[in-house]
Amino acid sequence: MILPKVRDPRFTTIRRGGSLTDADHRLLALWAAECAEHVLPLFEAERPDDPRPREALCAVRAWTRGELPMMRTRAAGGHAMAAARDLCGAARFAAYAAGQAAVVAHVAAHELGAAAYAIKAVRAAAPGDAEAVEAGRAECAWQRDRLPEEIRALVIDDQRLRNDLCWSVFSV
Repeated sequence: MILPKVRDPRFTTIRRGGSLTDADHRLLALWAAECAEHVLPLFEAERPDDPRPREALCAVRAWTRGELPMMRTRAAGGHAMAAARDLCGAARFAAYAAGQAAVVAHVAAHELGAAAYAIKAVRAAAPGDAEAVEAGRAECAWQRDRLPEEIRALVIDDQRLRNDLCWSVFSV
C-alpha cells in the first residue's frame, strides 16, 4: 500500500479541486518514468522479450506530451505490473516501478510508487544486506538529484510523509 487513506490535495489537479498544476503533474510523471527506467534493465535481463514495462514508460512520456489519453496510459501501467506477477526480486520490483510510473497519469501520487519500487529493485539486486542498504541509499540520492526544482519540495515532503507506507525506503 503506497497511497494514503486520505488524498493529499497537493497531488490532485486544480480542475479536480486540488492544487496540482497540469505542468507539475507532467513533471511528476516524467520524474517517475526516469526513476523506473533507471532500474528497467533489471527486468529486461530476466525477461528480454517482454516489452510491457518499457511500453508503459513510453506511454507515460507520450501522455506528458499530450499524445496519449490517460486511460491508455493507465492501462499500459497495468500491463507492466502484470508482467511482474510471476517474478520475484529485482525484476519484479523493476516492472512494478514502470507500472507505477505510468499510472501517475491517472493518480499523481503514484510518483512515489515508481521511486520506491526502483529502490526496492536495486536493494534486491545487491549481493548482501549491507550492499542492499547502500544500493538503496545511492538510488534514493540518484532519484533526488533528478528532481526538477518545480516539484522538488513537494516530492521530498511526500517522501517524508509516506516513508512508512513505502517500506521506509526514503530514510536516507
